[in-house]
Amino acid sequence: MKFLLDTNPPDVERLVAQYPDFVAGQLIVPSRTRRNWGGTFALDNSAFVRFDGDKFKRLQQANTEHFQKCLFVTCPDIPGSMRRTLELWKQRERFWQGFNLCLVLQNGAEDMEIPWKETAAVFIGGLDPWKESQACADLIKTAKILGLHVHCGRVNQIKRFEYMASLGVDTCDGSGVARFGFHQLLEIVRKTNGKQQYGLFNQPCPDIEEDAGVEV
Repeated sequence: MKFLLDTNPPDVERLVAQYPDFVAGQLIVPSRTRRNWGGTFALDNSAFVRFDGDKFKRLQQANTEHFQKCLFVTCPDIPGSMRRTLELWKQRERFWQGFNLCLVLQNGAEDMEIPWKETAAVFIGGLDPWKESQACADLIKTAKILGLHVHCGRVNQIKRFEYMASLGVDTCDGSGVARFGFHQLLEIVRKTNGKQQYGLFNQPCPDIEEDAGVEV
């Protein structure tokens, strides 16, 4: 599992070069104005904070030239409610700006018909207890069997990082990593001894030594 970092291009480029087995690229959100670094990236919708439809559309438009390197773009969602999120999914053409939107899985998804054929990736949203439930684990396993890219949001703790990696989740992000710098990611690397699951990138990670001098 690799991180997508909500940070600026020079930092992303440097960190991907230094830690290619733990950093996949950049996560760009509507609530910030970050330039695309030119490599692997994804676009989120900031719905967990506050969704702004105009900013979301402009974000897609600003990154159109980098389309081929985009892992996923999250369709607007309602945190904690799969029923409401599926209603938005059915209206996703309202938010479409050329990118294929991906479905966000929320609490209650285990009891609903998931349109697996309509999405090439899934974003694990939901409230914290649900993220680590058996119901969520089963959804992740289903997505992986179907060959979908799986991303998990709010991975800020060693325990969650190890758990999601063990399920084969491909990429993740965390506000803590973005807010407090790369030291938190380095701590995850150190405590897991660089051990990773096979996933989208199909390579296990070697041991990585902590570098106290790296900051974001």
